Amino acid sequence: APEAQVGGPIGLIKNGDKITIDGKMKKLDLHVGGGELKKRRKSWKPIPNPFPKGVLGKYAHLVSSASEGAVTDEF
Repeated sequence: APEAQVGGPIGLIKNGDKITIDGKMKKLDLHVGGGELKKRRKSWKPIPNPFPKGVLGKYAHLVSSASEGAVTDEF
């Protein structure tokens, strides 16, 4: 998801973390304390896009948040 690529909470999730997904509200809650998130954010590095060109590269560059349907344009 785009928010993971820019260091949002989804990008800071680790195996074993407790999360709550509310599809109706389009919300994901990460149950990790603020101090732990700050620590994770300091060591976070973006994962390089494995598809810098072509259709998948275009998609990765243009896609919106999954909570908004992961579309590549807005109407």
